[in-house]
Amino acid sequence: MTLQALRKSLEPLLRRLFHLYWRFARGMTLGVRGVVVDGDNRVFLVKHSYVAGWHLPGGGVEVGETLGEALRRELAEEGRIEIVGEPALLGVFFNSHVSRRDHVAVYLIRRFRQDRLPEPNREIIACGFFAPAELPEETTEGTRLRIAEALEGKLPIATWR
Repeated sequence: MTLQALRKSLEPLLRRLFHLYWRFARGMTLGVRGVVVDGDNRVFLVKHSYVAGWHLPGGGVEVGETLGEALRRELAEEGRIEIVGEPALLGVFFNSHVSRRDHVAVYLIRRFRQDRLPEPNREIIACGFFAPAELPEETTEGTRLRIAEALEGKLPIATWR
């Protein structure tokens, strides 16, 4: 048996073993992000203390938490934003530039309040609303892509309850 034939015969077994290893060694992670757009069509961005660039607000989904609960919690923590009504799901992205999470659900939020919540957490060093044509230079490529998708008027694939 040649080395190539041996490799070809062992490859399916090795893939299964590696898949099992990664499945139990590292659980899948899920994140949420919000494209928060105000009445002037400006988008809310945050700058974290632990990573470079400007990003859409959001974060990880905790154990036992729904996507909606995580989105509401993250927006309240990072920008004092309280969602009014139902945000529209723009998509669920695998291995996205938006986040280091395995899967990221990105929502469009046009109805919100921002004045009744506690101060943002210490992870956020700056935040604000920016016109799409005037995004900070350090805005990440993935963030720019999701903003463009949201503002182009693409139909959301679903709504969340």
